[in-house]
Amino acid sequence: MAPATNSSGLNTPESELEGFVPVHPTAARPVPIAVQSESVSYSDEHIVSKFSNRGSEAVFANGQYSVKPTVKPFEFQTTRKVSKTGLMMVGMGGNNGTTLSATIIANRHGISWRTKSGIQQPNYIGSVLRASTVSIGTDPSTGKEVYVPISSILPMVHPNDLVLGGWDISGLPMDKAMERAQVLDWDLQRQVAPHMAEIGKPLPSIYYPDFIAANQEARADNVVPGTDKQVHLEHLRADIRTFKEKHALDRVIVFWTANTERYSDIIPGVNDTADNLLAAIKSSHSEVSPSTLFAVAAILEGEPFVNGAPQNTFVPGVIQLAERHHSFIGGDDLKSGQTKLKSVFAEFLVNAGIKPLSIASYNHLGNNDGHNLSAEPQFKSKEISKSSVVDDMVNANRLLYKPPAEGATGKAAKGEHPDHIVVIKYVPAVGDSKRAIDEYYSEILMGGRSTINIFNECEDSLLATPLILDLSILAELLTRVKYRDVSAGQTEFKPLYPILSLLSYMLKAPLVKPGTDVVNSLSRQRNALEAFLKACIGLEGSGDLLLETRIW
Repeated sequence: MAPATNSSGLNTPESELEGFVPVHPTAARPVPIAVQSESVSYSDEHIVSKFSNRGSEAVFANGQYSVKPTVKPFEFQTTRKVSKTGLMMVGMGGNNGTTLSATIIANRHGISWRTKSGIQQPNYIGSVLRASTVSIGTDPSTGKEVYVPISSILPMVHPNDLVLGGWDISGLPMDKAMERAQVLDWDLQRQVAPHMAEIGKPLPSIYYPDFIAANQEARADNVVPGTDKQVHLEHLRADIRTFKEKHALDRVIVFWTANTERYSDIIPGVNDTADNLLAAIKSSHSEVSPSTLFAVAAILEGEPFVNGAPQNTFVPGVIQLAERHHSFIGGDDLKSGQTKLKSVFAEFLVNAGIKPLSIASYNHLGNNDGHNLSAEPQFKSKEISKSSVVDDMVNANRLLYKPPAEGATGKAAKGEHPDHIVVIKYVPAVGDSKRAIDEYYSEILMGGRSTINIFNECEDSLLATPLILDLSILAELLTRVKYRDVSAGQTEFKPLYPILSLLSYMLKAPLVKPGTDVVNSLSRQRNALEAFLKACIGLEGSGDLLLETRIW
């Protein structure tokens, strides 16, 4: 590959490596795909594809299952021009925000750095869109499958092109905030520091002490003054508009990567409907959280909002407001390490016909996220987010787990379920390097027992940061995808439903359309995303049958 040549001139004199290393494959510009099929057409403005949504209706009656295959035709229209996109992070000066900003800067300017192991290239490893691939068919000359980066399937924002901004309750400038986070190697920090300093300090944020741990008070020196939540809402909306106008942006993604909040109480007449929520903001009701205020601001400005933390930002009133304004929302909680592994391992056991009886998870970490989570109300938000990850796998196998009794409520409404406990402890010495231990205790044949223990050590922010990129890039893409239901006689294309459940692969507690089931299975989440992206270019979702290898 050709070397990077876009040296900025901002770096310190010792950074002679800048611009003299090849671009990492995960940071390369994608090669476009052109599908030759009657199912897809291309114009200068759009890609239009035909898609048959195949399923089946299953009914149990008279002692047997009756199954009827169904086919429902749709068309998708994807705008080809990628929006000039800004990413406004709430919590910009935290570990994730500073790590993401420095990563984009290093890739954008070709900044390499020395570690004890040698020279390190900047990259986007850990990003599903940038660093994982999908099969788009077989090479007729060799019979081998052809794989491309997911980012090649449809036109998507390149991370290097994101315009960065955001808010933080701490007024520390971005270069100093990066130093405080202690995530990145010193030699990289040294080189990106002048670029980070140019970003300056984050915008003042909203600080309601009741929602985050008291130990965060010392950082809260950069806050919007006053207690009037309606004034705060208008302030945030103005920030979004100003940022968009200043940088001539088409789209702004607002992303919560700040502290975990306590859960908000759902109170009839306060946050249960859109109108009640807006009235509660006007009256500065105590149960309107900062994250909900940011979500409402983004919705009213017509910009996507993604919640990367576990609290219940999306109270019913927020969802109804997003529906009313056809504005996109997605969440909750970044799925980076232990929970991602759990969603794979629990599925493996249940699909193997083995019955997990208990799953016990222990974590300790020393970054500011761990500091905030050391407070009980904030930990409860994380516990709820982590504990639901096996629910759909249990529901899918009632051979192993008894179904709920008719009319059961509370915990009994889940039916038989593995015991599931989550523990998180704050240990400052380990910093951003999180330790996670999982024990899976299962029933096997004839009353036997199996115990499997897994120890996982990971650098928390370096796993979470690529997910912020993926979620933001996908959110922008999905604003450019429209559909029409051919079977219903629709002639006009219309936007997708506001809750972006296609983001589920990157989230611990996926937000889904009310009344629909949550899918936590990692493989099903990945397959759904891949199938949707392929459907937008007229390709079938999966070729895993490999029929040609199983016949003469």
